[in-house]
Amino acid sequence: MSELYKKSLSELHSLLVKKKVSSEELTKDTFKRIKEVEPVVEAFLTVDESNALKRAKEVDAEGIAKKEVLKGLPIALKDNIITKDLLTTAGSKILFNFKPIYNATVVEKLNQVGVVNVGKLNMDEFAMGSSGEHSAFKTTKNAWDQTKVAGGSSAGSAVAVAAGEVPMSLGSDTGGSIRQPAAFNGIVGMKPTYGRVSRFGLIAFASSLDQIGALTRNVKDNALVLKAICGHDMQDATSAKRAVPDFTVGLNQGIKGMRIALPKEYLDEGIQQGVREQILKAAETFKKLGASVEEVSLPYSKYGVAVYYIVSSSEASSNLQRFDGIRYGYLAKEFQSLEDVYVKSRSEGFGEEVKRRIMLGTFSLSAGFYDAYFKKAGQVRTMIIEDFKKVFADYDVIIGPTMPTVAYGIGENIDDPITMYMGDLLTIPVNLAGLPGMNVPAGFSNGLPVGLQIIGNYWEEQKMYQVAAAFEEATNFAARKPAIFEGG
Repeated sequence: MSELYKKSLSELHSLLVKKKVSSEELTKDTFKRIKEVEPVVEAFLTVDESNALKRAKEVDAEGIAKKEVLKGLPIALKDNIITKDLLTTAGSKILFNFKPIYNATVVEKLNQVGVVNVGKLNMDEFAMGSSGEHSAFKTTKNAWDQTKVAGGSSAGSAVAVAAGEVPMSLGSDTGGSIRQPAAFNGIVGMKPTYGRVSRFGLIAFASSLDQIGALTRNVKDNALVLKAICGHDMQDATSAKRAVPDFTVGLNQGIKGMRIALPKEYLDEGIQQGVREQILKAAETFKKLGASVEEVSLPYSKYGVAVYYIVSSSEASSNLQRFDGIRYGYLAKEFQSLEDVYVKSRSEGFGEEVKRRIMLGTFSLSAGFYDAYFKKAGQVRTMIIEDFKKVFADYDVIIGPTMPTVAYGIGENIDDPITMYMGDLLTIPVNLAGLPGMNVPAGFSNGLPVGLQIIGNYWEEQKMYQVAAAFEEATNFAARKPAIFEGG
């Protein structure tokens, strides 16, 4: 059957249940597609063809029931999600040869529902970056225009879905790393409430901010994947003891009567004119669907970037101490002493952006500066959380742009870290507050996708999907695909 890669998860599931296609055939078709477009977009770091085909055959032998909605379907994972016996590098030279001895909890959950993992996806090193240009191995290209950045840090996770290599992927989001590349590539990306998905087996960047989520081409597909990976995990102390709802319930209920907030800070002068126009059009669409859209204020959001880079870098400084070249990963070839082992292995193994953040974090935590920086950042973080609480006392969801601009040129901002950091201005506050946030396609500017960010209250992903599904149905943005998807 031709063009399987263009079908949704629900369509592929129906074909599998009716035995019009087997999981093995679908998996072979997936690898055929990857081989066609991978030289152009460079989304994968590791392709695991033999094990994936073996798993697909096992699934076919077991049979696929109607209720097993993801069984036999292909997925790919961001390369900071631990996979047993499968190379896991976190996009870093320091882990160039690391093959874990266990699976992350999300991988175990995917295995339980019969998903077929086809490989690991490129990313900014240790998830530190917002363009996909900070990988130690390659630069992933935007699915719509290969001269533009893919976004990051889940660059490969977004592009593999947008370019039709896989119908779903997992990424991680510390300050916007799922939503941001989803916006740049015109797909759906969900960062769930902190604690909704286990972080066990996710190579840590900033432990109080990191969260795993799904990237797909439509809202329903995303809801199906999130349900599969959620749930309490004893191995993660921050994992929430909450029941996992069926996130697809309510997708067709519409949004009549809902109250939607649009923060004035999210449309400030730093937002590209074309992006602003599409978000204002989205607001009008919500009004036509029966919701009210009102302007609100989140005054402390403007401090989000400063707070984030102190908090996240401080946590990274602590988390990355374990990479020393002795127990696993990169080891410097020449050294004179134990201190030399540490210094040279880390100096040669870490990239420039990772070193920059380790230095910033170590400085923020050092004696004499802790109170002025890390402690103050924690206090302002609380004020950002209170801002959101006030808005959610009166509104169902918050909307705004996901990114202040559309995708920019590869190499355009690589030497300007401050400009790169400010690109996360609109996504960072969500992580600082631990709230759920998602991107949905909201139109185009200069031929490139514009992303609409939907922010929900704690544990209200179901309501967010309801809002996103109504918007998706009322517009045709999700149906539009890049040339590489249609013609490849």
